[in-house]
Amino acid sequence: MSYVALFINSAISILYTPIMLHQLGQSEYGLYSLATSIMAYLGVLDFGLGSAVIRYTAKYKALNEQEKCSNLYGMFCVMYGVLGFIALICGCILIFTSHHIFSNSITTSDIQALKIMMTIMVVNLSTSVGLGLFSVLILAHERFIVQKVIGIVSSVISPLIMLPLLFMGYGSISMVIVTTSLNLLTIFINMYFCFRVLKIKIVLKKFDLSLFKEILLFSSLIFLNLLIDKIYWSTDQVILGIYSGTIAVSIYTIGASFSGYFSAFSSAISNVFLSKVTGMVTKEVPDREISDLFIRIGRVQYIVISFALSGFIAFGQEFINLWVGTSYSSSYLIALLILIPMIIPLIQGMGGIILQAKNMQKFKSFVYIAIALANVLLSILFVQWWGAVGCALATAIAFTTGNIIIMNIYYWRRIKIDIPKFWRNILGMSVPLLSSLIFGITLNKYIHADNWIFFLFKISIFSILYMALMWFVAMNKYEKNLFKDPTKNLINRFRKRKLVESQKVEIL
Repeated sequence: MSYVALFINSAISILYTPIMLHQLGQSEYGLYSLATSIMAYLGVLDFGLGSAVIRYTAKYKALNEQEKCSNLYGMFCVMYGVLGFIALICGCILIFTSHHIFSNSITTSDIQALKIMMTIMVVNLSTSVGLGLFSVLILAHERFIVQKVIGIVSSVISPLIMLPLLFMGYGSISMVIVTTSLNLLTIFINMYFCFRVLKIKIVLKKFDLSLFKEILLFSSLIFLNLLIDKIYWSTDQVILGIYSGTIAVSIYTIGASFSGYFSAFSSAISNVFLSKVTGMVTKEVPDREISDLFIRIGRVQYIVISFALSGFIAFGQEFINLWVGTSYSSSYLIALLILIPMIIPLIQGMGGIILQAKNMQKFKSFVYIAIALANVLLSILFVQWWGAVGCALATAIAFTTGNIIIMNIYYWRRIKIDIPKFWRNILGMSVPLLSSLIFGITLNKYIHADNWIFFLFKISIFSILYMALMWFVAMNKYEKNLFKDPTKNLINRFRKRKLVESQKVEIL
């Protein structure tokens, strides 16, 4: 379901983005992206409570202590409400100070539009934070399909409403209104599901101060990671807005948007494992079992991520030119600078999940602080020389140093994950990536895609080659079964349904 949701979201984005860019233009799209980047900082004000809800729910379920769960939810409800109010206050401050920050690079009329969008987004985000407990509870009770279906429906409805408004001449403000309305509707659906289906009880008989301190310590480290992550990924747009204007923000946003797709490919697998790993840690399983899980999931993630990366390296420039036009051609280099070093942390996504389960995020938080500050300083320096490409280069340097070199050493030495074994596995699986990449680059020399038909033809050939090589050269029995078993189940269900229908016909 995660990959179905991801496929639908990606398809909608690919189809919707060029239409939106055409209707808005580079400048207004850059303004919309800038507002989104600024408001992204408020999104971290849930203080990392989501992971805490999942962790402690899994813990109490493993110990079969339902009453403590209900009291825990009461405590979380109060904490989420307070954080929602804080998000509202912080958002108002950002709105009132925005004209001072961007007055040198953005016109007065654009600043007014920026403030209107930010006001609507503040209402959206403060409500999302204040009532964020309910969406997390669905995850905590491992009802993943329900949450994915809600997300899929919302993703499909959003462009169906937005596109007519854009064609009617309504701009980016209407997009923000639609997004906010759908988000509020989703929140109420989550609440209904929690109370009527999951039968969640929220009780606050006693405010457990010691538990509150434990949750606060656990969540504060996750909050710090989230904050640093937002600084890391959203500050470049703000810096470009200050130094280079909205068009540079627009070009950078298109290039950086691919990092979101790649992250989704990876997190679709690793995000569903927090409850499982927390249970393993609570039961004190040997480190070897956790290490094996890290490697096993990393291999599966690598199958998906290496396919996407090799395909993008080979055909990404043509895709961007066909997708949004040659005026965004430099977005390809921006995307490459970000994506190539990003692949390693993505296939090691289980590392962050294990750290959360073990409540050992402190070191990672300090590393993230260091690389985020380095990224900001380098971005401010490089943007004045190379513009949007300079910001991407700064991100790549910081990412490689912290997320790859330092964190791999920490996983190996401190968390006892067998990193050498992990890399032996990954290197052994890299033949399909390298072979497909060479084939794709060679194919580009002989077939130039100036329309979608030729482009899709090349992608199809490339995909068949990659999947064949990965299946016969790199994948083990466990990984093949991940693809075989769902297919067999679907076929068996189809056969059973046909059998039942034929029996009904015979009875009639």
